[in-house]
Parts: sequence; structure tokens; C-alpha cells
Amino acid sequence: MQPMVTDLTRRALLKKALGTAILLPAAGMLSACASAELAKEQLTMGQSTGTATGDRIIGCSRTADGRYAVVVADSHGRPIHQIALPERGHGVAIQPGGALAVAFARRPGAYMQAFYPATGEKQPLRRADQNRHYYGHGAFSADGRYLYATEGMSTTSEGVIGVYDTTAGLQKVAEYTGFGIGPHEVVLADPETLAVGVGGVHTLGREPLNLETMQPALVYLDIQSGKVVEKAVLSDKRLSIRHLAVTDTGDIACGQQYRGLPEQAAPLVHLHTRGGALRPLLADEEDWMRFNHYIASIASLDGYLLATSPRGNCYGIWREETGELVDLQPLTDASGVAVSQGQWLVGSGAGKILTRTPLRPGRIAQSAVMWDNHWKLLFS
Repeated sequence: MQPMVTDLTRRALLKKALGTAILLPAAGMLSACASAELAKEQLTMGQSTGTATGDRIIGCSRTADGRYAVVVADSHGRPIHQIALPERGHGVAIQPGGALAVAFARRPGAYMQAFYPATGEKQPLRRADQNRHYYGHGAFSADGRYLYATEGMSTTSEGVIGVYDTTAGLQKVAEYTGFGIGPHEVVLADPETLAVGVGGVHTLGREPLNLETMQPALVYLDIQSGKVVEKAVLSDKRLSIRHLAVTDTGDIACGQQYRGLPEQAAPLVHLHTRGGALRPLLADEEDWMRFNHYIASIASLDGYLLATSPRGNCYGIWREETGELVDLQPLTDASGVAVSQGQWLVGSGAGKILTRTPLRPGRIAQSAVMWDNHWKLLFS
């Protein structure tokens, strides 16, 4: 029953935020704002606002009228382009160089939407193949030619990495299988290797069916053949490995969803060095409980790791070398995080954008975009 209560609370917060969203003017943080009605007008589907310079935030969102979109915004969250999506989106992949980006449907997803961040123009919607669904994430090869998407076989949740050729209109040219059930996020560990967070959960729609037998793992696949070259597992099989990030040192950070009892705490973030074991980051049980059993986005900066929890309405910061938790702060519907110009940018489903460094609290701006769980940066 606990997840249902949490989801309803989150929806109520988002509904309130959608009704009070404001848009910052060009001058700095927390200054005089445009009205919610003006923000809504400026966020009409497909409309651009301004020609801001600097890094671009790209992420999926809810719109003020209850629909879904992927948004290209400036670093203050001011929308530049907004591309309509048929259903709720989740993760985004950006081609090296930024010419092409792809938004993925939330699992079990029926589509992925490719578009051009510079113009907001989109390619035809790519529907999932028969007996396949998308898990919400993908990553490009280092040369940008191939897109690797996490998928599943609809009847069994057997994991698939779909390989798509960008020079052939995202035609699927291969499938990698045999590495586990329920893959979620995939990242490029190095130019020759994919890292995949395998959740281990077989679902019917979003309903889990195998919590007693799930086998989560962090797997590394040869990018050319799809063969498993390394695998790391957790002793607690109820920790479903879901979200990944490559740290400054090349390690893989893993964010988990705990599928155990609601009253139990578990370490929700681990680090992995190739050839070693998964290492849990450290926090007291009551601190782990603040995250409400779920980690969304992760980003590494100057030897520190920031992880968000929309279900826990908070984010935490750890020192990577020691694993110690150095800060834990509230943030309503904390969602995407990325690094821009030596600082973290943290998004919120309530439209807030936090800018901070590891040891300084930073500042919060209010934007008109109701960000979903993840975003990526397109660097200027």
C-alpha cells in the first residue's frame, strides 16, 4: 500500500506545481517572475522562447495542460524548443556533438522520438517492434552512428539492447540478448563497452511478477558483439539496479529501487570499479529511508556524487572516495541532475532548478517546466 500513497502524494504535489509554475525573466535567480498564465502561453506545444546562449538542458516533462513533451531549455530552465510526445517520456540520449537527440517513453514504452535540438524539428516517431517494449533509456556510440536502447520482450521481460543505425533513419540492425531480465539504463562505459543496469524484474505492464526470484545485476557488454564481458551482483536480490552514471574516475555509479518491505532500509547507491565488487555508499538507515526506496538520476562532480529521489522528495551528496554522505536536502520531486560549468544543475517535477557545488548549498530558480526523472546537457 505504501507505493500507492507515495504516488498519490507526488501527483498532488505536481498538480499544485502545475498550477503555480512561473517563468524567470532574463535577470538572475529568484527575482520578479512572469505569471503562471504567461508561462502557460509561452509553453504552448512547439513554441520557442528566445535565443539564450550557454549549455542546454534537455529532458522530458509534463506540460501545463496535462500533456507530455521533451523540452530543450537554457540553463535557467527557460524553454527554447518543446516537442510533443504521445505519452509520458523518461530518459533522453544525445548524440556526441549534439546534432541528434532521442527521447524514450516511460517503461513499458511504445515509442522513441528522435529530434534535432538546434531547431526543435523531429523525425517520424519510432514505434517499438512487435513483442518489444522500451525501458526508457538509450546511449549513443562514441562516433554517434549507433544508438543502443534498452528493450524487453513483452511476454517475458527478457532483456534486449536494440542497436539502431542513425545513418539509416534509426533502422534496427541488431539485438543483444542473454544478459538478464528487465534492463533499464544503459551508458557507454568506454568506447568499446556498454554498461547496463539490469533490474531483474519481470512485469506485466508495470506490475512486478517475480519479486521472489529477481536477479538484478550490473553487466558490461562488448559493444561490437553484445557478449557479456563482466557482471557484478548485489547480495540483496531485492535491490533492483536501475539508473547509472559514469563518474569522473571512470567508475560506474548505480542507483537502485528497493523491492523489499516498506519498513526496511537498504543502500540505494553503489559504485563499481571494473574487476571489483559493487561498493555501497554509506548512510544511516533513517537517511536511506528518506529516499523512499528509489534513486532516479546520478551525476559525479569533483569526487562527489549527487543522487536524486522524486519519490523521497530529496537528494543526497556523497564523497566518492570514502562513501560518506555529506549532505541530504529536501527538494520536491527531485528529478534530473547534470554537471554544467563546474556545478550541478538539479531539476524538479515542481519546476525548480537547483544550482550548487559539492560543499556549497547553492540557489534555486523557478522555471515553467515540470521536469521528469532525467535530463541531459547539450554543451555550448
